[in-house]
Amino acid sequence: MATLNNGRPKVLVVEDEFIIALDLSETVRDLGFELDGPYADKEHAFVAIDQDLPDAAILDVHTSDGEVFPLADALTAAGVPIIFHSGHVTPGEVHARYPQAWACTKPCPPDHLIDVLREAVEQHTRH
Repeated sequence: MATLNNGRPKVLVVEDEFIIALDLSETVRDLGFELDGPYADKEHAFVAIDQDLPDAAILDVHTSDGEVFPLADALTAAGVPIIFHSGHVTPGEVHARYPQAWACTKPCPPDHLIDVLREAVEQHTRH
């Protein structure tokens, strides 16, 4: 488990739209979680997870260096819960490829994203 020494679960944020990345980062911090990112591309996110896996990840599907699916595959293989936060794929498409993942379609009501993020972190920290 990637929970830091301070006891706060770590959440990876990969989002290339600046304002949305800031909003997601604030949400993560406001919930008391440790923020990893935000990263605008999967290349930098891969470097981050190579050093320490997060407890959960919020991923936009289309990043500045292409689709995020290779990163999602690596996180899934490592047992990290994933929340896709995108306007480019439907929840059905997400669940077909990643049955354990959550999907929040942009624009996502903040309270729904908060509930999903809490659930994802709780799922990971229980294991």
